[in-house]
Amino acid sequence: MTATTQPVIRQRYDTFTLALHWITAASVIFLFASAHFWVLLEPGTPLRKGLQAIHISCGILLALVMIVRLLWRLLSQHSARFSMPPVEGARSAKLLAHGMHVALYLLLFAQIVLGFLFRWSQQEPFQFFGLFELSGWVTIASTLRHTLAVWHGNVAWALIILASAHAIAALCHHYLLRDSVLRRMLPGRAFR
Repeated sequence: MTATTQPVIRQRYDTFTLALHWITAASVIFLFASAHFWVLLEPGTPLRKGLQAIHISCGILLALVMIVRLLWRLLSQHSARFSMPPVEGARSAKLLAHGMHVALYLLLFAQIVLGFLFRWSQQEPFQFFGLFELSGWVTIASTLRHTLAVWHGNVAWALIILASAHAIAALCHHYLLRDSVLRRMLPGRAFR
């Protein structure tokens, strides 16, 4: 008599999902910090201009990561190999978590679009890590520059606040609820 084998239920997200998540988190933190650091530097200095160029390139990289991330999320949810079992808990908590993820995605994509629009409204050249030129692809009136800058800054703060709430919720799951929510998003055997 042969025993039937049960499918293995994933305990953690796949490596690619983890990489995309943590690249996104690191990018958001760096982009927020760099924008707040360069205002302390003298305008026109090489250090300030260099930091702004890196900020722009990392923002473009984040745009690419978010496109891949959205496509991967849509594809992996329909794959038995990569899908995750739902987290146990109240329906209201699941709806709140889902709403937070949707809000984070919407804010990230809004921030990316605002970043491009703001840069094009400045009508100055910009590149992706010096590899290719992105200026002039779209013409945005320079009169919108200030409005776009304000929106870009406001969305940045909203992202940081929501991402912080997201991180606090994950820590509460781990330390207060003692469930596997945080461990699912950590690589290897971290956080026992």
